Amino acid sequence: MPEGAHEPVVVVGAGMGGLAAAIRLAAAGFRVSVVEIGDTPGGKLRQVPAGDAAVAIDAGPTVLTMAWVFDDLLSLVGTRLEDEIALTRATTLARHVWRGGESLDLFAEVAESRRAIADFAGRREAEGFSRFAADSARIYRLLKDTFIDAERPDPLSLSARIGLLRPASLLALRPFSTLWSALEGYFTDPRLRQLFGRYATYCGASPFRAPATLMLVAHVEQAGVWIVEGGMSVLARRLAKIAADLGVTFHYGERVDAIMRDRSGRAVAGVRTDREHVLPATGVIFNGDAAALAGLVGRPPPRPDAQPERSLSALVACGLVAPQGESLAHHTVHFSDDSRAEFEAIFRNGRAPADPTVYLCAPDRTAGGMRRDGGEVEAPERLYALMNMPADGDRRAYDESEIERCLTTMEGRLAANGSALRFDRSRTTVTAPDGFARLFPETGGALYGMASHGWAASFRRPAARTALKGLYLAGGSIHPGPGVPMAALSGKIAAASLMADHRSDGRSRPVAINGGMPMPSATAAPTR
Repeated sequence: MPEGAHEPVVVVGAGMGGLAAAIRLAAAGFRVSVVEIGDTPGGKLRQVPAGDAAVAIDAGPTVLTMAWVFDDLLSLVGTRLEDEIALTRATTLARHVWRGGESLDLFAEVAESRRAIADFAGRREAEGFSRFAADSARIYRLLKDTFIDAERPDPLSLSARIGLLRPASLLALRPFSTLWSALEGYFTDPRLRQLFGRYATYCGASPFRAPATLMLVAHVEQAGVWIVEGGMSVLARRLAKIAADLGVTFHYGERVDAIMRDRSGRAVAGVRTDREHVLPATGVIFNGDAAALAGLVGRPPPRPDAQPERSLSALVACGLVAPQGESLAHHTVHFSDDSRAEFEAIFRNGRAPADPTVYLCAPDRTAGGMRRDGGEVEAPERLYALMNMPADGDRRAYDESEIERCLTTMEGRLAANGSALRFDRSRTTVTAPDGFARLFPETGGALYGMASHGWAASFRRPAARTALKGLYLAGGSIHPGPGVPMAALSGKIAAASLMADHRSDGRSRPVAINGGMPMPSATAAPTR
């Protein structure tokens, strides 16, 4: 009989972590139900109209890396990622542009990037890049099995996993250095420090406060950036179809109002939705932001002064844009003149930066910048534009005038960098921090959970297990952190924890719902 036969499990949220957990549990024989407030799977992998109701564009994550995570997941059902969706490996990782139009492309091949950096900034900077690439690969290798693809450790247990007798390896992680200070050891050119410091934003952090271990992102990208034909939401839809074929039941358009407890108050008993729909369960995986959990288990939210610092939010504009001969790659980054001022505005002053870095994704272009449809270069095409913002969407409303100021600010930076791109206000869908706050409750619009600031930040993210028996956590705000593959790994860890606890119980627990209401006296705070 399958391991989880007759055991009902509810997954709250059909984001990447929830989908990964659902597939793993269903493949192990559990009866899995997924409750998703949206009408489609994906969570942050969402689409919006590109100024035209008939034209959709991804409005969430645009980069797929660490394909091995999905190959590992899909091996449970005898398939591979490339067999399920159409993928193209990017040869150009991204184009980077500064004031006056100075630009630098990075490539999938380290040697090719080194040559480009040498042409851009000189031989010494190219040598620094070679050392940086080698060290980022070393950090990734040290952390892949000990941290990234493992239950959340504490500093001592991570040291034990790496090896207490390998002090050189521990020091290679640069545990007490910031990313920015580490980059100063490789690059004298401030543009290159700015470029590689941007990896901190992948975790919603400032490069001046994020740990140097985020250097590993460089190696993750060198190992493969993939473009998904049809957009990233295709990945979510395909995983949901695989889950459904395994017997997973999806409840779309339903919000979970409470995670319920059994009569003892010490274990989960199921969930109740806004439709008064009760789903009994011996296990619940909450695939939402950890900040939203307290209300669902009947606990008051933490005091504002006790809440962890929020990560970045964003203003995202998606629409149809006439490129006017622009030199667009699939991914293009237009840098501000002053990174420190940009992040101080956001994290210290809580305001939109006056001079933002602007990230552009042109999904209708190949990684080399060619139009996929072979159409006119001047013809309108889909464009995704992002500037980093403070996560204050629960404290202020972004009205039309504020959004207009942000769009104008982004256009000003693009113009300073030699770009003539302008957003057609009538054909652009804009999501500001208050919009993200509505999409992801209790976050204020923070897109990456807590800010990854300080050497201990990675150890403060909630782990999969909680103090409430049968309740597990997954998603980008949970260990091992934000990003599409990392969220999928959080689902793997949550499912593995549930299955391990199920085996240790030795038998199924009877579900006895106590009045359908959570009991505030019980503790259900995520372990930290």
